Amino acid sequence: MAEQIISPGVFTRENDQSFITQQPVVVGAAIIGPTVKGPVEIPTVVTSYSQFENIFGATLISGSQTYSFLTSISVYNYFQNGGNSLLVTRVTNGDFDPAISDDIQNSIVTVEGAPATGSFTFDNGGDGIGLGLSYGAINYYFISSSTGVDIPGSNIFVYDDAGTNLSGLVAEINESSSAYFSASYTGDVLEISASFNGTAGNVITLTTGSLLNMLVGVNTPFQTLEGGVDSISGQNTLVLKTISEGAIMNSTGSEDSTGALANGTVDNLRWEITTSNTGSGTFTLNIRRGDDITNEKVVLETFTNLSLDPESENFVSRRIGNTYQQVTTDSDGNNYIQTIGEYPNVSRYVYVSQVNNLTPNYFDNNGVAKSAYTSSIPIIQSGSFKNGVGEATGSAPALFYENISNTNTQGLVASDYSVAIDLLKNKDDYQYNVITTPGLIHSFGTHAGVLNTLIANTQNRGDALVVLDVEDYGATINSTVNAASALNSSYAATYWPWVQSTNPNTGKLNWLPASTLIPGVYAFNDNAAEPWFAPAGINRGGLSTVVRPERKLQRADRDTLYEANVNPIANFPANGTVVFGQKTLQKQASALDRVNVRRLLIALKSYISQVANNLVFEQNSIATRNSFLAQVNPYLESVQQRQGVYAFKVVMDDSNNTPDVIDQNQLVGQIFLQPTRTAEFIILDFNVLPTGAEFPA
Repeated sequence: MAEQIISPGVFTRENDQSFITQQPVVVGAAIIGPTVKGPVEIPTVVTSYSQFENIFGATLISGSQTYSFLTSISVYNYFQNGGNSLLVTRVTNGDFDPAISDDIQNSIVTVEGAPATGSFTFDNGGDGIGLGLSYGAINYYFISSSTGVDIPGSNIFVYDDAGTNLSGLVAEINESSSAYFSASYTGDVLEISASFNGTAGNVITLTTGSLLNMLVGVNTPFQTLEGGVDSISGQNTLVLKTISEGAIMNSTGSEDSTGALANGTVDNLRWEITTSNTGSGTFTLNIRRGDDITNEKVVLETFTNLSLDPESENFVSRRIGNTYQQVTTDSDGNNYIQTIGEYPNVSRYVYVSQVNNLTPNYFDNNGVAKSAYTSSIPIIQSGSFKNGVGEATGSAPALFYENISNTNTQGLVASDYSVAIDLLKNKDDYQYNVITTPGLIHSFGTHAGVLNTLIANTQNRGDALVVLDVEDYGATINSTVNAASALNSSYAATYWPWVQSTNPNTGKLNWLPASTLIPGVYAFNDNAAEPWFAPAGINRGGLSTVVRPERKLQRADRDTLYEANVNPIANFPANGTVVFGQKTLQKQASALDRVNVRRLLIALKSYISQVANNLVFEQNSIATRNSFLAQVNPYLESVQQRQGVYAFKVVMDDSNNTPDVIDQNQLVGQIFLQPTRTAEFIILDFNVLPTGAEFPA
């Protein structure tokens, strides 16, 4: 409440002007395309190529050959040229699901999986001779598979049709007094099977007499039943799922003597419980790389003192995270990212999908673990992941590099990009200043509509530039010019021809569309100068990783392309391959038909819009306007000093904020700019003068 001034005195006031204005966010490029692994259609920020490899992978095998997606090559070049932040959105063909951990058990129970069995061939020597079984005083003359007899003292004898014992004792079955067996005799083969499953049945042995040895035809003192199998069973107390999706995440399979998984790779995962303490109710979980071995573990993450107690700070879901994201379409047909779960993900690789054995309030009032809960704690064990769905290159053999086609671009079709493009039109959630889709070609009929949508979305956002390819490998200059003529936007730019570059992952030379490398050129330009400098020319437009362009353009070729708003990629003997143009695809001549001016506007609008965001719902007063001017004017002055504009003026006062405007709850500002132009055409006049002539002043 304001202090009333009535009688004389000293009055003090406080004006807190120490609020720190949040600095505008610095954004980078966005790339949409297929990757080896990773979350599907979930825009993900990466800040280094190594981080990209961890999340999205590097190489894949298709048709027994190793390839890299254009996405991976583009990301590598972007960070190699100084890029700081990149928004990557993986697109796929078909349904993809994460892999699930196999059973993380809380106890082990031995389950006898299969019975032990044995058999031998008996030569009956003619009709009327067979085998019988005696137990005590009981003779079984006709052995059947259903015969179940207490084994001790059981004898095998030979009998005739009259049921007469011809030989007396010829064989004896020996084992534990509690065991049972079944026997059957068909033709000349006697088969014995333990009634109990598991390896316990292997103790049953058959001791043969001399007559039986003769009938069998071998001199074998005994035969042991074999094939009993024990299996391990327990309750699956905890379920993990991989954040990355696809069959590539499946590591399940047999282990060899070194502990290596048959299906373990550098791209998938395995898990391990390394400690288990029922006294404290805690355990330790390691997330390991799928291709490691027992003596050389590659531990990616470790979570210690985990608990199944939902009341604990160490509750496994809280410590690891149990949220996941999925693309959802509402009833109006709008796509959006839905986040499901209660605890944010701490792990970079997995999330907790299910906890089957909760242990709330693990200790009793005396601080002793409750006996009902101690058996719930996971035991020391290790395992793999299974049931991931989806192949990186789709169902058809994928076509890469110069072989991509209208219906097969790295195993995908153009419509596979549609959801990702729709999601990235959301300016509030996803910020970037340039966006590419390497692998989509505008001249391909099915690709054009998707790229046109991308340009329209970007134009509506007003804060980014689309770099696209208009022609495929092997195109002519005329076809490229014709393809570019179908486009008209200052928010898009194209470059030609294709280039050959060393694949950073395979070491092979591959032909790449220009859009794969242009984000890296922009990143280098911004580091060496500013966004409003032209990302072209020898100083800032060099393509250092390019071996050669698809074709060497002559001056006349470059003229033809540039006149059609196609930025040529030239090759100079002393300077290598260079981007030698910086036009947008806007047909009408204006300042915005140049990339550097469009990028100047993008940078200014991004900064100033973020400053203005802090004024929304503030009082529409002189103080608010002055706060805006106090931040924007110094920034534009710095842009002017850094050669971004020749001159500027910012107006936000009573002239454009009249009472009518204020009554509509509006605050209006006007920014006038004279953007700096680039010297693209340098004209040098060499004037030859006679001897003795004076040079002009």
